[in-house]
Amino acid sequence: MVISEHSHLYHSHNSPMAKSSYRNNKPSLYLSDCCLFLGGAVSALLLVWGFYSIPPNFDTILTQNDAVSLTCKTETHPVPDFRSDPPEPTFYDDPEIGYTMDNTVRDWDQKRKEWLLRHPSFATGANERIVMVTGSQPSPCRNPIGDHFLLRFFKNKVDYCRLHGYDIFYNDALLDPKMFGYWAKYPVVRATMIAHPEAEWIWWVDSDALFTDMEFKLPLNRYKDHNLIVHGWAHLIHEKRSWTGLNAGVFLIRNCQWSLDFMDVWASMGPQTPNYEKWGQTLRSTFKDKYFPESDDQTGLAYLIALEKDKWADRIYLEGEYYFEGYWEEIVGTFENISNKYNEIENRVSRLRKRHAEKVSESYGLKREEYLVDAGNGRGSWRRPFVTHFTGCQPCSGKHNAMYSGDACWNGMHRALNFADNQVLRKYGFMHPHLLDNNVSPIPFDYPVSSQS
Repeated sequence: MVISEHSHLYHSHNSPMAKSSYRNNKPSLYLSDCCLFLGGAVSALLLVWGFYSIPPNFDTILTQNDAVSLTCKTETHPVPDFRSDPPEPTFYDDPEIGYTMDNTVRDWDQKRKEWLLRHPSFATGANERIVMVTGSQPSPCRNPIGDHFLLRFFKNKVDYCRLHGYDIFYNDALLDPKMFGYWAKYPVVRATMIAHPEAEWIWWVDSDALFTDMEFKLPLNRYKDHNLIVHGWAHLIHEKRSWTGLNAGVFLIRNCQWSLDFMDVWASMGPQTPNYEKWGQTLRSTFKDKYFPESDDQTGLAYLIALEKDKWADRIYLEGEYYFEGYWEEIVGTFENISNKYNEIENRVSRLRKRHAEKVSESYGLKREEYLVDAGNGRGSWRRPFVTHFTGCQPCSGKHNAMYSGDACWNGMHRALNFADNQVLRKYGFMHPHLLDNNVSPIPFDYPVSSQS
C-alpha cells in the first residue's frame, strides 16, 4: 500500500509538467522525454526492488498524515511493540539487581513504572496483564504414563491462555537446588516478576491442576485491593487452625514490592534456611492436623495469615466463592451432569450454540452467565468448575496418596482432561464422544440440538 501511494504521488506531481513541455516543444524535447521516461522507469524499478529487499521503516516512509492516522489507531487499538527496546537505562542495567531469591530488590514499583514509561506500548492494559507460570521436574517421570499426563495438563493451560490472551512460562529447571519439593515454585515466580515488568499478575498453577471451565475469566476487579489470591476459608485458618484451610497449589500474586517482601518472608521457612527444621516444628505445633514434620509452603502461608495477620492478611484474598482451585475427588463425578445442564441451556438458546471463531469464545462465556444464575458455585453446583486440582495423585511419580486408588486418579484425570478438551475441540468441529475415550468424532451443525434429533 505504501508503494502505490508513493507511486501515485510521483505521477501526480510530474505528469502535468511533462505534458505541458510536450505541447510547447515536441520535436526538440522528444529525446529528452525518452530519457526522462527511461530514467523514471529505472528509478521505479529500483524503488520496488528496495521495498522488497529490506524491511520497511515506517518512521521514514509514512507521510505526515499517515503517521497521524497510525498514531490515532495505535491509541485506539494498542499493540505491544516487541521489536523496540529504547537505549535509555532501566533496572536491567543495574548489576545489583538479580533474579535469585537471595537478591533483595527495593523500589520495585517505581522500577516497573519507569520501565513502562520507556515502553509505552505495553502500558495500556498493564493492570490486567497476566503471565501464567507452571512447570515440572527436570528428569523424566517414573510413572510410565506420567509424562503423557504432564503434556496434556500443559496443553490444557496453553489452551486456556490462548483463549484469554495470557502469556505462559513452563519451567522444568530447578532454579535453586536448595529449594526443592513444595518450595521449588517460588524462585520461578520471583524470576518471572523480574523478567516480566509489563505484567501486573503472576499466576502460578501446579502441574497437576487444569482448567475445566475454559470460558471463565478471573474477576480481577474483585482483587483490586489485594496482592495475593489463594483458594481458602478464613474460619478454618483463624478458628480451626487447620493447615488445609487453603491450598497453595494455585495462586495469583501481584507483581509489586509487597509481593517481593512477602515471598522473602514466606521463603524463609524453606529448606534453604538454617531454621528449616525449627519451622517444621513450629508449624506442626500451631496446626494440629498437620501430620508430616517438614515445613511446607501451604502451612507456612496459613501461619503468616493467622499469626501475622496485622502485617499481611489484609492484602491476601481467600477465594472461596468459586473453584479458584477445586478438589478433584468431589468434582470428577459431576462432569456428565454439568454437560447435560449446559446442553439443555443451548437447546433453548440458539445464540449460545452458534458456531463461532475460537478468538471470540470469551464473549460466549459472558452471554452464558445470565443462564447460570441458579447453577451455584463450588460443591453441589452444576456450573463448570474453574480449576480442578489432582492434589495427592502424583501423576509423575505415581506415588499417589494411599487414600486414593491409582485407577481413581488416572481415570479422574482422563475424564477431567477430556471434559476440558471438549470445550476447545468444539470450536474445531470435533468432540470426545465419552470422557474416558480419547478418540474424537465430528459434531453436527446445530449441536447439541441436532445430536438429539
